[in-house]
Amino acid sequence: MDGYGAAVILKAMEGLSARVTATAENIANANTPNYRPLRVSFEDALAQAARKDVAAVRAVKPKITQAPLSEGALRLDLELADETATAGRYSAMVELLNRQLELQGLATMGNN
Repeated sequence: MDGYGAAVILKAMEGLSARVTATAENIANANTPNYRPLRVSFEDALAQAARKDVAAVRAVKPKITQAPLSEGALRLDLELADETATAGRYSAMVELLNRQLELQGLATMGNN
């Protein structure tokens, strides 16, 4: 697998992992008065970095912020839905990485 493709996939997995952690914390604090949920963003930064080079991709860090007060109370149903969606996206990244590695292995075997 080329370093660029692997870097993008791994960085996406890092961001998704941070989102799972933040969402789990939100769910754990669902009944905590005045709790402000955590939000994780990385997709826009990763997309911009992907237009540059592998060093820019590797430099991307997930941004963790607290939701503004104007967002209102934490909704457990939306947090659970976000957790499910994030897990699905993470699983897709694992599958993509696995397929890339399989293709690399086939290419290596073909060169012998």
